[in-house]
Amino acid sequence: MLLEALSNILEFYDDLLSKCDARVKDYPLVHCPAKMTTLLVSYVVFAIYLGPRLMANRKPFHLNTVMVVYNFGMVAFNAFIVYEFMMSGWGTTFTWRCDLIDPSSSPQALRMVRAGWLFFFSKFIELLDTVFFVLRKKQNQITFLHVFHHSVMPWSWWWGIMLTPAGGMGSFHAMVNATVHVIMYTYYGLAAAGPRFQRFLWWKKYMTAIQLTQFIVVSVHISQYYFMEKCDYQVPLWIHLIWMYGVLFFVLFSNFWLQAYIRGKRLPVTQLKSGRERTPPAPPLANGTHGTHGTHQHNGSADQNNHNQHSHTNGNVQLGKVKEI
Repeated sequence: MLLEALSNILEFYDDLLSKCDARVKDYPLVHCPAKMTTLLVSYVVFAIYLGPRLMANRKPFHLNTVMVVYNFGMVAFNAFIVYEFMMSGWGTTFTWRCDLIDPSSSPQALRMVRAGWLFFFSKFIELLDTVFFVLRKKQNQITFLHVFHHSVMPWSWWWGIMLTPAGGMGSFHAMVNATVHVIMYTYYGLAAAGPRFQRFLWWKKYMTAIQLTQFIVVSVHISQYYFMEKCDYQVPLWIHLIWMYGVLFFVLFSNFWLQAYIRGKRLPVTQLKSGRERTPPAPPLANGTHGTHGTHQHNGSADQNNHNQHSHTNGNVQLGKVKEI
C-alpha cells in the first residue's frame, strides 16, 4: 500500500516535470519544485520558530545601512520588472482585455517569459524582509498576513511560470504588484535612511489605500473574463485563482484596516493605568508588515530615535492585532 502510494507520487512528479515549458527549463528554481518548496518551508520555520530562538539571547542587529541598500535595490529591480512587462506586451500589443497565453518563441514572448521569471524570483528575494525582522528582534511585525503572503506568493506563482510563463492576461496582477512594490520599497528606503528623511514620508497614511486599490484593480481586470461573450484563454483555472487571490487579500487587508482604524484602535497615544503607553499599528505595507503610530518602520527597523524598543514574542505569529510595546 505504501509502496503503491509512493509510486503514484513519483509518477505524478515526473508527469508534472514533463509539462514544464521548455522556455523556462534552464531558469533557476523552476524545474525542481522540491527545492523551491523546501526553501519556502524552511522560511516559515525560520520566521516563526528557529529565528526568534536563535536571537533570544542576542542583541538585535542594527542594519540601517544594509536595509537602505536593499530597499532601493528592490525599487530598481521592481521598476525594471514593470518596464519589461510593459515592453513585452502590456505597453505594446496587449488589449488589456482578453490577452491570450503566448506559447511561441517570438522575441516578445521570450521577453515576457523573462519578465515573468524575474517577478517570480523577486518573491524569493523578498524573504529577506522577514530575515531583517528576525535579526532586529521585531517578531511582533511577523504577522499571519506577512508569513502567509511571503510563502504563498512564490509557491503559487511557480505553477504559472512553470506551465505558462507568457501568461497573457494572467500576468497583469504581477505587473501591478511590482508597481506597488516600487512605491512601498521607496517608502522603506527613505524610512531606513533616518530621521532627516521623515519629511518625505507624508504619504505614509496612504499605504493601506494603495494596497487595497491594487487588489481591486487586479480583481476588476481579471473579472472581465466572466463578462466577455468570447475569450478563449487557454487556462481558465489561472483566471479563477487570480480572482480569488485578489479577493482574499482584499479581505485580509480590509480586516486589518477594520481592526486598526474603524474599531477605534487607531487612537492617540494614551496612558494606561499601569503607566505604560499603547501605540496602535500603522497600515500594513507591501508585504503585510506594519509599523507603529508615530514611527516609520521598514523591514524590521525603526527610526533611529526608537532603536531601543524591541519586542519579544517567543516566535508566535501575531494576527495583526494591536500590541502593547
